[in-house]
Amino acid sequence: MGNKKVTICIIMFLVILVFGIIGPDLSNRDKYRENQYATTTENTEDILTKQTSEATEVDVVAENTETVENSETTEVTTEATSEEVTTELTTEVVDAVPDDRYILSKDVEKKIDNIIEDMTLEEKVGQIFFIKNDGRFDGGILKDYPVGGVILFKGDFAGKSQEDVKGNIEHLQNNSKIPLLIGIDEEGGTVVRISCYSLLAPYQFRSPRDLYYAGGFGEITKDTIAKSELLLSYGINVNFAPVCDIPDGTGDFIYTRSFSEDIGLTEEYVRLMVDTMEDCNIGSVLKHFPGYGNNGDTHNGVIRDLRPREEFDEVDMLPFEAGIDSGAWCILVNHNIVECMDKEKPASLSVEVHRLLREDLDFGGVIITDDLMMGGVANLYTKEEAAVEAVLAGNDMILATDYQVQYEAVLKAVKSGRITEEQLEDSIRRILRWKYSLGILDI
Repeated sequence: MGNKKVTICIIMFLVILVFGIIGPDLSNRDKYRENQYATTTENTEDILTKQTSEATEVDVVAENTETVENSETTEVTTEATSEEVTTELTTEVVDAVPDDRYILSKDVEKKIDNIIEDMTLEEKVGQIFFIKNDGRFDGGILKDYPVGGVILFKGDFAGKSQEDVKGNIEHLQNNSKIPLLIGIDEEGGTVVRISCYSLLAPYQFRSPRDLYYAGGFGEITKDTIAKSELLLSYGINVNFAPVCDIPDGTGDFIYTRSFSEDIGLTEEYVRLMVDTMEDCNIGSVLKHFPGYGNNGDTHNGVIRDLRPREEFDEVDMLPFEAGIDSGAWCILVNHNIVECMDKEKPASLSVEVHRLLREDLDFGGVIITDDLMMGGVANLYTKEEAAVEAVLAGNDMILATDYQVQYEAVLKAVKSGRITEEQLEDSIRRILRWKYSLGILDI
């Protein structure tokens, strides 16, 4: 009997020890939030209160829809249901087309048109490129390649101080005629670009999956606010998140980066992320459309997705629809060859996949490719042809490492008429609307 008690005590001690080593350790984060971010607590409370109130509000039923245009506070009749969420009536964009959240006021749209009209062809082509820096260049490159966005990687952070990073980003912005989208992949967990450096962040951001286990959606909200504040403090205005993919199981490539295998939970997570990031005024990017599922990694090679269309309709696309319904401004398309949609081309270069996004899902924001240097595309196309095909497929922006040759290829295609200037301008219009919504385009 005594030996049995000793054995039980040893087992309990080992369990506590193991959990203490690998279990959730959020003490650094909480201490940092308390000591360093004076505004974080207030912002968290404000956003949580806002989200709670929105979740309990009811749909507005207006007999006369013209009252939406009235800039004064309008009394409306409400009809309560437990599942419906109110769409807020704002007087800020009174001239907007009623059913299109991606169209801004007439005044703003006119100013955006004026900006486009004043752009050279070279500037128009540049605006659709979201290029990878990785420490390769500074703001001077923008004189030759006047791009729309720059995404930051390891080379932009390793061995640098906070002042270095802020100064480099500021230098990029100062050399750009039109304010830049400055992006990063800071998903948390296995994909962290800046928080893995102790000089630049107080702790490494944990994966949404781990955060949910530790404290539910409330913990994810707090983490998203803290993460957004950190990125914005450096001048980073777009985080390529949330991951909307739903894996089949733990062995799938996308599993560690995904939130859950549960469809409903993932939808709720995506809505929360988009809403919270919008409240923090940082851009979100839904990825990787139309969903990785149980497929392999297109960073390294060509992947053929053989799943039936029904699986996409009933599983994979639902989180993306949730994000669109919440007002996400950008969606990233993966490089899988999804045979039920297009047997020949990767999704990122497929006209049919982009038609589905625009028409079936009614998405009016910015569509961007995953990086065209990845094996899923690079093993099938030349750098030049991949970029041109990406534009012809319907992408508004190209995520590019080999931006020099791809910029020249697209410019040549526009000059030859293969890509129409009208299509180019439509994409730029969506890009500028996104920049305006983030408050970085002052017009």
